[in-house]
Amino acid sequence: MKEAPYAWVVVWATFSALAIIFGVSYSFAAFFASFAGEFNAQRADVSLVFGLSGGVYFVFGAGAGILADRFGPRAVTCTGMLLIATGLVLCSFAGSMYTVYAAYGVGVGLGIALVYTPAIACVQPWFTRRRGLAAGLASAGIGAGTVAVPLIATAAIAALQWRDAMRALAAGVLLFGLCAAWLLRRAPVASAARSGQIPGLSLREALRDRRFWWLYLSIVLAAPSMFIPFAHVSAAARDMGIEAASAVGLVGLIGIGSLVGRFVIGALADRLGRTLTLLLMQGSMGLSVLAWFSAGSYPMLVFFALWFGLSYGGIVSLLPAICMDLFGARAVAGIIGTLYSGAALGNLLGPVLAGWVFDHSGTYVPVLWACMALSALAAAASARLLAWRGNAY
Repeated sequence: MKEAPYAWVVVWATFSALAIIFGVSYSFAAFFASFAGEFNAQRADVSLVFGLSGGVYFVFGAGAGILADRFGPRAVTCTGMLLIATGLVLCSFAGSMYTVYAAYGVGVGLGIALVYTPAIACVQPWFTRRRGLAAGLASAGIGAGTVAVPLIATAAIAALQWRDAMRALAAGVLLFGLCAAWLLRRAPVASAARSGQIPGLSLREALRDRRFWWLYLSIVLAAPSMFIPFAHVSAAARDMGIEAASAVGLVGLIGIGSLVGRFVIGALADRLGRTLTLLLMQGSMGLSVLAWFSAGSYPMLVFFALWFGLSYGGIVSLLPAICMDLFGARAVAGIIGTLYSGAALGNLLGPVLAGWVFDHSGTYVPVLWACMALSALAAAASARLLAWRGNAY
């Protein structure tokens, strides 16, 4: 079955939307030192901004998916872009960390929730044969945004100071984000599914399916390992005496690895099997932490960032396609959003606990051991899906 030409417009609109929202999210690394210096905050306190934002967009992603299933992705994602821009502007006027928590952590987090799940879920129903490739290309926007936007933010902070840099970031979201969101359109098959003409599970039915809960468990277990590096690897590099631009550049290198992972792993998974590839990428992510553990120089941190990014990118690109494989198009956005809520606790607490451990011990070693163990357990949970492949539950 040949995909409609507009399907690829949706892919690249999703790519652009995800690049913008996650570029903003991971620009946190560029603002880390500014927040700590401006408000005399400890590392755990600053990390809470990133954790809170991620926790909010994963928790509320389920509601955003349900809204997109009902009203369509365009209206929901445009609203999300407006919320992100508003949160950034309010944060730029912050007089305390509490305002930063509310504006950046909650406001920007809610905006990302309204864009992320509806955009990524919008892609899946447009495709049949090349669903893995399409999901990889669309989600590669996360990697592209991770590469470019934190470096742009770093340069803007140097030229404008952090408050004006944040306002400039808000203007970019309004200009480019709304354009990308406006191009998102519901697939014809998804519209038919809403009328009951296409087979697939409702959200309630998916929640009674044991495959959903094993996949959910794998996300819960993998989440801390997925988000701790974004919040802390640049801080770890600065602890080694590496200058700020190069330290923040590690987040960009994670993005480069992620880009490769989404393009290559998504296409490979169409041949090898998406569930098996997910398991392999979760194991690879845990092993990549060994490179950070043994890093005594910047090149070793570069190696870690690229390896970790490859694994992380592969995982994120596979989850929506696996959701569509298992549960169909009927309520795909709501199911994906509910599934992503499994990452909320790890995103919220992982970076904060990592910062707390460092503040009290002066080292990330216990954190890295925990990341390796949790990644292994996540792979074991995903392995349960292989035993049930093709079975109905």
